[in-house]
Amino acid sequence: MKYSKTKYSILLLLIFLSGKIIAQTKKAANQAGSNGNVAYLFTYFTGNSKAEEAIRFAVSTDGYHYKALNNNNPVISSEKISSTGGVRDPHILRGEDGKTFYMVATDMVSANGWDSNRAMVLLKSNDLIHWTSAVVNIQKRFPNNENLLRVWAPQTIYDKTAKRYMVYWSMKHGNDPDKIYYAYANADFTDLETTPKQLFFSPTNGSCIDGDIIYDKGKYNLFFKTEGNGNGIKKAVSDKLTAGYVLQDKYLQQTKEAVEGAGVFKLNHSDEHILMYDVYMKGRYQFTKSKDLANFRVVDQDVTMDFHPRHGTVLPINQQELSRLLKQWYTVESVLQATQNKAINKNNTVLDSVSQKLYLPVNDGTDLKAFDPQFNTFNQISLMPKGKLDFSKGPVKIKVTIPGQQAKTYAVSVAVANNPVLKGYYADPEILYSHKTSKYYLYPTSDGFNNWSGTYFKTFSSNDLVNWNDEGKILDLEKDVSWAKRNAWAPTIIEKKVNGIYKYFYYFSAAQKVGVAVADHPTGPFKDSGKALIAHRPKGVKGGQEIDPDVFNDPKTNKSYLYWGNGYMAVAPLNDDMISIDTNAIKIITPDDSFREGTEVFYRNGKYYFLWSEDDTRSENYRVRYGFSDSPTGKITIPENNLILAKDVAQKIYGTGHNSVIKVNGKDEWYMVYHRFTRPKGISMGDAAGYNREVCIDKMEFNADGTIKPVKPTVIGIKPIR
Repeated sequence: MKYSKTKYSILLLLIFLSGKIIAQTKKAANQAGSNGNVAYLFTYFTGNSKAEEAIRFAVSTDGYHYKALNNNNPVISSEKISSTGGVRDPHILRGEDGKTFYMVATDMVSANGWDSNRAMVLLKSNDLIHWTSAVVNIQKRFPNNENLLRVWAPQTIYDKTAKRYMVYWSMKHGNDPDKIYYAYANADFTDLETTPKQLFFSPTNGSCIDGDIIYDKGKYNLFFKTEGNGNGIKKAVSDKLTAGYVLQDKYLQQTKEAVEGAGVFKLNHSDEHILMYDVYMKGRYQFTKSKDLANFRVVDQDVTMDFHPRHGTVLPINQQELSRLLKQWYTVESVLQATQNKAINKNNTVLDSVSQKLYLPVNDGTDLKAFDPQFNTFNQISLMPKGKLDFSKGPVKIKVTIPGQQAKTYAVSVAVANNPVLKGYYADPEILYSHKTSKYYLYPTSDGFNNWSGTYFKTFSSNDLVNWNDEGKILDLEKDVSWAKRNAWAPTIIEKKVNGIYKYFYYFSAAQKVGVAVADHPTGPFKDSGKALIAHRPKGVKGGQEIDPDVFNDPKTNKSYLYWGNGYMAVAPLNDDMISIDTNAIKIITPDDSFREGTEVFYRNGKYYFLWSEDDTRSENYRVRYGFSDSPTGKITIPENNLILAKDVAQKIYGTGHNSVIKVNGKDEWYMVYHRFTRPKGISMGDAAGYNREVCIDKMEFNADGTIKPVKPTVIGIKPIR
C-alpha cells in the first residue's frame, strides 16, 4: 500500500505539472514570443489623396510576400477616428501582455498643407479587428505650443523602466527644424499624461522625422530621416530609452532616391532584421536585411506586394491572429488575384465580382490544356479543383472556401493575350529592326513612376514581335548623363553605317531637353554626347516642351532629320556626325491644332507620313492622327478622317497614343507600336493612368489611295512574325 500511494502521488504530481506546462504553452503562444509568431501584419496608408489617407492592413507568412486585406480598402474609417478626416504613417505595437495592441497615426490630410496638422490618433485593440480611438491635439493639450506647425509620424514603445507606454513623434515649431519628442500615454491609451520632452534632434540641424526605435542587444537604435544637410535615413544609439542618443553619421538607405518612413522588424525565428522604407518619389518600397542593424543589403528581388504602401510598419503575429484577420478581411477575390504562374500577366487580370468571373491573360505558347494558375494562398483556405486544369474549352469553375465565410464559385477563363507585349509599365515605344543582328528592338520610356519621374532607359529584343527579351538598362541619367538627371522620356533611335560599321544613334528626352547617345550595338553600351542637343524652344515658339524626338532617314537622299516638340512640331536636318543639327534650318511644321506631341515619320510609296498624338497622355481620349507630305520637312497635308488610333470602350482599352511604326519581312506589311492605359485598372486611376501605361502592337493597313485605315487596338495582339 505504501508503494501504491507513492505511485499515485507521483502520478498526481505529473498530471499537475503537465497541466501547468500546457497552460504556460498556451499563454506563450498568445504572447509576442517568436516561437508563437508565424506571420506578419503590415499596416500602411497608400497616398496623398483623402481616400488614400487611411489605415490599411496586409499579411504575409514569410515577411517578404504580402497580400492586402479587405481588397486594399481601409480597415478603419479615418472620418470616425481623426479630426482632419485622414490619417497617415500608422505604427502598430504588441503590448507587454501579448494580447493588447496599440496603434498611433498622424492626424492629417495632406491637401490641407504639410504644416496643417497639430494632432495624432491613439488606437487600442484586443483582437486587431475592433479598435477604440482618441485624438490628441498637442497644441490644445499642452501649453507653449503656439508656434507649432506640425505633428508627424508617432510611434509607441514600452518603457520597461517606467512601466508605461511611451509615444514619440516629430514636431516642428516656427523656423526650427523638426525634432523628435516623447511623452507617456495614460493607462487607457486615450491621452498623453506627461508634457512632451525632446528626445532627439539632428546634430546637423536638419529635419529629424519618422523616428523608429528598435531595442537589440542591450541598445536602443533610433532610426530617423534627416533633411536639410543631406537627405536620408540615419541612426542614433543609446543605452537608455529616453536619453543619450549618439548619432552614427552614416546613411543606411540603399538607394539614391528620396526615402522616408523607416520601419524595422525582426524576422520570426531569425536573428535578422528587415529595414524597409518608402521610396516615395518613385511610388515604391525598398526592403533591406541586416544581422547587425548597421550594414544592410537590398532584398527587393524577394519581395512582392499586391498593393503600393506608403510609410507603414510590420508586426509579427501568431496563427490565431492570422486566422482572425483572414476571416474578417481576406476575400475570395483576393485569393483569385494571388496567382504565381509566370505565364500570367498579372497587371491585366480582370476580375468581375458581380458576375463572379476571372480572366487570366497568358503568354504566347502557353498550354491551355494543362495550366495551373498557381493560386498563392494561405493554408486555411481551400480551392477546388486545383492544379493543372483544362482551360482550352472555356471557363473552369473553381470553388474557394475561407473559414468563417460563405464559399464562392468563380468561372475562370485563361486565354493567350499578346498585348501588352512587354510585362510591366512602359510607354512612348520606339521600334527598330537591326540589320546587324537581324532582330527587332523596342526602346520605351520606363513607366510606373509617379509623375513621369523615371530616370533610366531599357531595351527589349525579339525575333517575332511577340516574345520580347529584356536586355536591361542602356542609359541611366544618374550615372551616364551629366547635363540632366530627371524625366527620362520618349526615346528614338536610328541604325546607320559609318565607314562600313554599324552605329546606333539614340535620341532621348531628359529634363525637358533632347540629348543623344551613341553605341556600336542596339543594346549598348550607349555613351552620351555630353550635352543637350535641343535645349531651347525654337525661335518664335512661346509654349510647349522640348521633348519627344523622332529620327527619320530619307530613303531618297540618305539624309537624316530630327523632329521634336510638345505643343509644336519642329524639324531640323542632322549633320553628318548625327549628334548635332543644322540650327539654321530649324523649321516649325505643326500640322494643326490637334497636334500635342509624339511625332512619328515614315516613308511609303513616294509619300512621307507624319503621325502625332492628340490630347493628353493622362486622358482616355489620347489618340493618334496623321497627315502626309511630299517632303520630310512638310508642308503636311491632312486627309479627311485622319484619326487612326483611339480608345475602344467595348474592350476597355483607353489612352491609346504616342506610337512608332515598323515595316517587316521586306514586304508592304506594317505594324503600329503604341501605349495605352494599363488595362483594366487604368481607367479608374485618374491622372496616375498617364504614368502607368503599357506597350502594345497591332497591324496597320492602307487603302488603295495610300490613306491609312483606322488601327483597331486589341487585347489579343498580333501573331508571331515568322
